[in-house]
Amino acid sequence: MLGNIFKTMLAVSAMVVMAVPPSYAHGKAMTMKETPKAVELRQVERDLWIGHIFWVRNVALATKSGDMKAAKTAEQNVVKNARAIADAVIPVYGKPAADKLFGLLAGHYGAIKEYMYAAYAADKAGKDAAVIKITANAADIASFLGSANPNWPKETLVGLLSAHGGHHIAQIEAFAKGDYDTEAETWDAMKDHMYMIADALAAGIVKQFPKKF
Repeated sequence: MLGNIFKTMLAVSAMVVMAVPPSYAHGKAMTMKETPKAVELRQVERDLWIGHIFWVRNVALATKSGDMKAAKTAEQNVVKNARAIADAVIPVYGKPAADKLFGLLAGHYGAIKEYMYAAYAADKAGKDAAVIKITANAADIASFLGSANPNWPKETLVGLLSAHGGHHIAQIEAFAKGDYDTEAETWDAMKDHMYMIADALAAGIVKQFPKKF
């Protein structure tokens, strides 16, 4: 079951990369002329989303190494980062929307954490259950964001977020096996994918609220 779901995540990722504008796929600035405020928003989104994968990676690595003090500090920063990602939408969508997004991001991290513990314990059933949660959470986040902004098609967001979940899974599996070469390759893919997500979110906000940017 897990293998089939993970293969589906990777397949969706490939289709999304082909469907999303090249500027997203390669983590480059949009080819259209951007205002200073639009550029600032894109860079803020990139920094926030890179922070997400940085701190989750630290949790996974510290936990695998048995350094629970480091894992606790990293987890505190995962939560702090999730709050910052959510609060970044307050100027355009308001505090209630930010709180909703924070809850969804907490669900994402919770499912990833469940997968991590199951993977390190070689618990296949636990991993399967966590993947189902990761997949369902991606759809929930996509539905929420898509309802807020017509420039974020739900199907595209589901693909982007499912692929992101797949990267977390691949990274944790690499740590579980002590395969740090593969983890390094996964990190590069995760980073590029985060730029894609951040750019897509920023571009959608600018398009929806052109007078603000």
